[in-house]
Amino acid sequence: MHLIHVYGKKYERGSNWSEPEVLELLQIWSDVPVQTELVTCLRNQHVFNRIASTLRQKGINRTGDQCREKIKKLKLEYKQKTLRSARYYELMERAQSNRSAATSGSTLPLWGGTVTNQVTGMQGSEAPGHPPRTGEILEIKTEVMSSDDEAVGPPEMLYEFGPVDEDEEAGAAEHKHAGPNTEENTEMDGEQGNTHVICSPSDCSDQNMTGSSGAGVSPATAPIVMRDGGSHGDQEGGSGSFHQRKRRRVGRGGDGVLSNALAGYLSWQQTAEERFLALEEDRMRQEARAEERREQQEERRAKQEREHEFRLMSMLTKVLSSSRGTEEQSASTSRETLGVPSTSQTLFPYMLSSSAKAVPSMPLGDQMAQYSPYLSRRGNSMRLHQGILQEGFNQYHANKHDENSNPHGIINLGTSENKLCFDLLQKRLMRPDMLQIEPAFLQYPDWKGHSFLREEVAKFLSHYCCSPKPLKPKNVVVMNGCGSLFSALAATLCDPEDAILIPSPFYGVITEDVGLYSSVKLHHVPLYSQPTGSDVRPFQLTVEKLENSLKEAKKEGLNIKALILLNPHNPLGEVYSSEEMISFLEFAKMHKLHVIVDEIYMLSVFNETDTFHSVLSLDGFPDPQRTHIMWGVSKDFAMAGMRVGMVYSENRDLVQALDQLGCFHGVPGPTQYQMAQLLRDRDWLNSEFLPENRRRLREAHSFMTEELKKQDIPFLHRSAGFFIWADLSKYLREKTFAEELSLWRCFLKHKVLLSCGQAFSCVSPGWFRIIFTDQLHKLKLGMQRIKNALEELQSSSVLEKQRTTSDEQDDSRGTARREDTKTIDECKDKTLKTSSVQTKLDTVHIKTEPVSLADENFPVINGQSDIRSESLDSLIGTLRQQIHTSDWLEKYKPELAAGQDPTQLDVFTDLLDKARK
Repeated sequence: MHLIHVYGKKYERGSNWSEPEVLELLQIWSDVPVQTELVTCLRNQHVFNRIASTLRQKGINRTGDQCREKIKKLKLEYKQKTLRSARYYELMERAQSNRSAATSGSTLPLWGGTVTNQVTGMQGSEAPGHPPRTGEILEIKTEVMSSDDEAVGPPEMLYEFGPVDEDEEAGAAEHKHAGPNTEENTEMDGEQGNTHVICSPSDCSDQNMTGSSGAGVSPATAPIVMRDGGSHGDQEGGSGSFHQRKRRRVGRGGDGVLSNALAGYLSWQQTAEERFLALEEDRMRQEARAEERREQQEERRAKQEREHEFRLMSMLTKVLSSSRGTEEQSASTSRETLGVPSTSQTLFPYMLSSSAKAVPSMPLGDQMAQYSPYLSRRGNSMRLHQGILQEGFNQYHANKHDENSNPHGIINLGTSENKLCFDLLQKRLMRPDMLQIEPAFLQYPDWKGHSFLREEVAKFLSHYCCSPKPLKPKNVVVMNGCGSLFSALAATLCDPEDAILIPSPFYGVITEDVGLYSSVKLHHVPLYSQPTGSDVRPFQLTVEKLENSLKEAKKEGLNIKALILLNPHNPLGEVYSSEEMISFLEFAKMHKLHVIVDEIYMLSVFNETDTFHSVLSLDGFPDPQRTHIMWGVSKDFAMAGMRVGMVYSENRDLVQALDQLGCFHGVPGPTQYQMAQLLRDRDWLNSEFLPENRRRLREAHSFMTEELKKQDIPFLHRSAGFFIWADLSKYLREKTFAEELSLWRCFLKHKVLLSCGQAFSCVSPGWFRIIFTDQLHKLKLGMQRIKNALEELQSSSVLEKQRTTSDEQDDSRGTARREDTKTIDECKDKTLKTSSVQTKLDTVHIKTEPVSLADENFPVINGQSDIRSESLDSLIGTLRQQIHTSDWLEKYKPELAAGQDPTQLDVFTDLLDKARK
């Protein structure tokens, strides 16, 4: 018998198997009938062809070779324990057990049914698996392969049962010489009744096992002859074709010999399979290494391309920086300096809020140079993302004002913090009842918050929100600040790329809260400074505006999932009535939107005539399962550094989801204890803290509003929050957000930090949020610096008008001078000589006039001089020539204009010094 293993064949490979397809393949392959036939047959290609046919009936178009290759790969991955799914391991283990059962059992279930050994001469039927009795004749079919494949398989095994006659040997020799056509004549010898068997254990099937009549004998004493496959027959017959031989011999005691022979063959087969698997494993390892090398090469190529792009962007950045510096230095001598933004602001407007340094903007090349190869794209986006509020806060922290150590530092009137009640809080937090440590405080807590804190929160909100019935502690979730609550709510209520409606202007950091982790967008409902339609006040929110914005969002393909309402509003200071809040909740119910109501300023309404009505005071919510109320201690308790916020929701599913995120946003145990102590101390809250806090808020608000009135600055007069929404648009040279940002930077230059309207997504440029909750002496100093900045802008505007008038006069004199020259050319020679002298003197006089960027040598495009086509060397050469011929650079030395970097003047001075050398 010969076995065929083809190692050089390139099988088809299906590299794009999906997980359902792999599961179907493993389900079929691991069945007992398939495993049995794979064990008992020598060639298994037809088995995999039938597996492929079964898959095609299920809609999976695969070939037998693809199925075979996929099974090999899965067996190798199973051996290496690298399968991707636990279901794969279950099916592979099932196949392994079925294969073991098929190898050891005597009952051979085949494809589509179970067939038992058929034994002739039996009286009645035997149960499957019983050994044959004496007198049974076992008939085994043997396959002999062609001589082309002899070197691959094991030697042929010839089993003979009973004595072998010389005549029969001679008959066998004649049969070999006769060729395959005489096979039928030598198959059976009915008179002798003996059998000569060449056994192939892999072919023990219903087709190969036939019964015959005769006396039952045992093959125990039958001799076994091992022959080299086909060597004798090929030498004498030379046919080399496939043929079968069947002989019958009657013998006894052959069970053990046959079993040993079968066991030896199966052992060899297992060894061959292991060797083949080892070769396949080596091949796959080589392919994996080759794939890894290809990936490394691709990564190196991509890295080289990125480095090349970075170098190009760096070169472009240097050129643009040089051009911008020269342009802004020269533009300070003309009327264009005060009227237009810088080149970098025009070319890279989206970088204005991303700069962390005190410069007008960050060019794109500098931003690209900060890209970190150690971070993902999302990580780099988080690292480089920075809004205007964060930029101003970073500059304030780098240069804080201090009366003793840093009197010229920045006064912070831009960050919403209550700095009026530190003395009250210090006394209360230093009491003995606040300094308690228990074992539970130092252990893992309930991630929704300790039960004692949630109980106090429920009681506190029930009392101060005037809830008609007590709120339930199980509906309370405590996290480290309202920013974490916004992030967690966005993650649990929305999918990535979903959107939330929010009226604008709004507290700008909410954009980062819902977007950095969850990739949720905000769709703005614009509120305008001038009342429109049925509005009765500026920036009024109505259901009609919500409806229009929702329709626009759907047209844009956005999936709106929620609505955010701020009450009291930040930065407007607006306090919505109960009727307005009910109408907004009804709108959300109609469109099945969740409503997140942020009431973090609910106890900071300082005017006694204005009353705040919480949504928790309503008799019932229009949609309780989609209404969620937030509050925190950062504002009302002046504890922005404690980081404690809470949300109340009757939606149990939402509470359970937030509980899963609580481990990322938990509050320390000692802090929770201190908050519970404060919330339950109603005497201190009602008699000392809250009344005094409101009084101080009212006084600081009155001082700031009086100062704004002195400066004739319009503002919204509201009585909630820590801020005033002021209109400074009259100080903008143009009603653009670029001019608003320039004004904001002008305030920073004068060491006072405000928050500009575009940080709150305001649709009208020129609005600023001014914080008044600071000590009185700092408010006075801050207002003085604001006044200085605005006076500088006004003086710059007057200077601009004077320069504009001067430029017009210069243009008229130049026109008259050209006409005089044309007339003189027509005069006599004597007059021409005289006029030539005068013309030379006039030319010298022209060089002493200031050079305007509006001159024909510096064409203006969109309000900016296009000097980028000129190289830096030519510009320096022109300046050097002007210096040698006149003193106009020193006479018309540029002044520092509003919104410009002070370092630009130093660059101009350095350039002047270099040109003199």
